[in-house]
Amino acid sequence: MKRYTADRIRNIALAGHQGTGKTSLAEALLFDSGGTDRMGRVEDGTARTDFDPEEAKRRISINLALAPIEWNGHKVNVVDAPGYLDFVGEVACALRVADAAVLTIAGPAGVEVGTETAWELVAERDIPRFLFVNKMDRENADFGRVMDSIRSTFGNRCVAVQVPIGQEADFRGVVDVVHQVAYTGGGKTVVRGPVPEDMALAVEEAREALMESAAEADDDLLEKYLGGEPLTDEELTRGLIAAVKAGGAVPVLFGSATGNVGIEALLDALVTMAPSAAEAGASESASLSAIVFKTISDSYVGKLTYYRVYGGVLKGGLEVHNATRDQDERLGQLFHLRGNKQEPAPEVPAGDIGAIAKLVLTGTGDTLCERGGTHTLPGIAFPQPAFSKAIAAVTKADEDKMGPALGRLAEEDPAFKFRRDPETGQTVISGQGETHLSVVIERLKRLQAHVVEQELRIPYRETIHGAARVQGRHKKQTGGRGQFGDCWVKFEPLPRGSGYQFVDAIVGGSIPRQYIPAVDKGLLEATTHGVLGGFPVVDFRATCDDGSFHDVDSSEMAFRQAAHLAFRAGMDKAGPVLLEPMMSIEIIVPEQYMGDIISDMNTKRGRFIGMEPAGNGRQLIRATAPQAELQNYAIDLRSIARGRGKFSTEFTNYEEVPAHIAQQVVEKAKKERVEHG
Repeated sequence: MKRYTADRIRNIALAGHQGTGKTSLAEALLFDSGGTDRMGRVEDGTARTDFDPEEAKRRISINLALAPIEWNGHKVNVVDAPGYLDFVGEVACALRVADAAVLTIAGPAGVEVGTETAWELVAERDIPRFLFVNKMDRENADFGRVMDSIRSTFGNRCVAVQVPIGQEADFRGVVDVVHQVAYTGGGKTVVRGPVPEDMALAVEEAREALMESAAEADDDLLEKYLGGEPLTDEELTRGLIAAVKAGGAVPVLFGSATGNVGIEALLDALVTMAPSAAEAGASESASLSAIVFKTISDSYVGKLTYYRVYGGVLKGGLEVHNATRDQDERLGQLFHLRGNKQEPAPEVPAGDIGAIAKLVLTGTGDTLCERGGTHTLPGIAFPQPAFSKAIAAVTKADEDKMGPALGRLAEEDPAFKFRRDPETGQTVISGQGETHLSVVIERLKRLQAHVVEQELRIPYRETIHGAARVQGRHKKQTGGRGQFGDCWVKFEPLPRGSGYQFVDAIVGGSIPRQYIPAVDKGLLEATTHGVLGGFPVVDFRATCDDGSFHDVDSSEMAFRQAAHLAFRAGMDKAGPVLLEPMMSIEIIVPEQYMGDIISDMNTKRGRFIGMEPAGNGRQLIRATAPQAELQNYAIDLRSIARGRGKFSTEFTNYEEVPAHIAQQVVEKAKKERVEHG
């Protein structure tokens, strides 16, 4: 692949709802530009940008992929991002290095939630966007209906720069509204011709809308337009380009990726209207700077690091500085990637995208710069995990491999997290949804770390309602020196969050001073396993106010054992109760789902704190609910709000579990203890 300067490079993210044909569109773009000699098919597992075994198996995109395209003297770096909501972290990576985005819509379905989500992410990046209405050759594809769906969702700045010729099975081309030329046929058999007579009115209406958008971006054009003069093709193009780059217009194009119709027109539009890398700030004369936006493991070359260069020229073998980690790293072989096909590159200039083999220290989000440099580029904002599972290794050999394998997967996918829960002892994996974690588990197996899923344990606590004063007496005679410890302890409840408090109230030497710490230590040890379900005991005061000792047989160990006995007796008499962790939850959903959200939260023992507008017809709901009720909330919310909701949770405090639920939890805990010895 030849070397291109930044003014000739377009970096484009391809995003949208699952099933709208993004990967098929990438295939068609590659084929029409001569990047491949045949079009792969998602259904057959032959698409070049779906090369991961899990992608071929599931018939969905999981990772972002690169599809660089050469077109009319330009290079268009297409970054194909998954549409499935569980892999929105990949969309964030793609958009971080894109200067514009093409959002796909299925003609028969109209705007769907995945495209809405992508639109919001693009809006946060504040980069120009294009809409490509795909599958216009499918049943129920309708130009008027899909434009109504687009405008009702995204507003009137979405303007059709094309009008489809025919629809459904009769779809055969598009009319270029700017130049009023019809393009029929697909691939390398496109035929130019006049606008069909029966489409003249529709094209004229679309052109009028284009003129208004173009005029608003240029004062001279606006004056001419308001004066009643029509804009020329050149003026319309100039104004439209300015409007697109300023965000005042979103061009809507039409086609069929699998039918290879409208593909060349899309490429022309991107080359003409999308900002170049130079316009986005890339410069070879600037000091070296590049950001890493993806890390994968390749079966042939090992670790591959995807990056975009913003300043200077990156060269293979160069020693660079990782400003994010403040460490130097020597670059290995540089590549241009087309899917998983690698083409060696001696250097990659500012504005371009490439990959490096076998970096040791560098990870996703890191900035590479010249040695001695300290400037870091803005990183990548990944979504917080919304769904968790517990896993356990199948064998000891799997356990040895599990930790390194999880670390490797987290490096490749920063939207995935894992941790060892110190309270429950479980390994917890977290991500965006059930499918996300299912893919993680399959990848663990491929890394020879076989695991099984476990029910996620809730870190319950126990405490007491009332007060009790009990004796703990440990006496053992086995021949020779015996064991004797005797203590009286009063147990009292404390406010939530107080933990464990010990009070030494011994007077008159009933227990020698050297044994008082042993009583405290014995009580503290006993708090790890309560009398109900074996959960840690919190929020109580233990006051040791009396006891006795033996001159020969008393010892620290004996008083620790006496304290254990006192603890068990005291907890039983003081009214033990079960506590559960409570979470504050913030939910953002469209207003039409408010009633369903509230009804569902009521079934989860939730308590509402308040709500307020969140913009764009959405509401922010604040509530609290038990952690046990929110284990699958990512799945529940997606179902209720049709994927249009999002939420975040945070631990707040512990509260008493209702008696009927507490009984079920305790019985289950006792059963598990019996099963596990």
